[in-house]
Amino acid sequence: MATDSSFDVVSKVDLQEVDNAVNQTVKEITQRYDFKGTPTEIKLENDEVKVTTGDEFKLRSVLDILQTKLIKRNVSIKNLDYGKLDQASGGHVRQIIKIKQGIDSEKAKQIVKDLKGLGLKVQAQIMSDQVRVSGKNKDDLQKAIQFLREQDYQLELQFVNYR
Repeated sequence: MATDSSFDVVSKVDLQEVDNAVNQTVKEITQRYDFKGTPTEIKLENDEVKVTTGDEFKLRSVLDILQTKLIKRNVSIKNLDYGKLDQASGGHVRQIIKIKQGIDSEKAKQIVKDLKGLGLKVQAQIMSDQVRVSGKNKDDLQKAIQFLREQDYQLELQFVNYR
C-alpha cells in the first residue's frame, strides 16, 4: 500500500535569538568609542526592532553590528524588512525593522506555482502561513526541497514535518 509522504515549507525566526543579538548589539554599542555621547537606543518589541540614534551614519553602523550578531546566531537577515528612515525628536533618526514570520500569501502562491511548473508528481497546498507539499515518491519530495533551496523568495525557508 502506497502512502503519501509530505513536508511543510515554513519561514520562522527564533525571536529568542533575535533578542540575544539585540542585547549583544546594545552591549557593543555602549563599549564603542564612536558612540560615546550619542544617545543610541535599540530594542525588540513584538516582531519589530526599533533603532534610534544621532545620525544616519551611526544608524548604518548599528545595523551593521546587529546584522553581524544575527548572522553569528544563525538568524537569516532575509527575514528582516527595513522600514523607511524617520526623523525623530532632537535631530535623531529612527528606523523600524520588522521581522517577517511565516510565508505571506503572494510568496506561497509563487512557491506552489513554481512546484507545479517543475513537473514532479507532488501536490502543494497553502495552509495559512506555510505550504504543505505531499507526494507518493520520496525522491520527488527531495527534488522539490532541493529546488526550493535554490530559489530566492526573499525569505529563509525551512522544511519541517518530513514524513
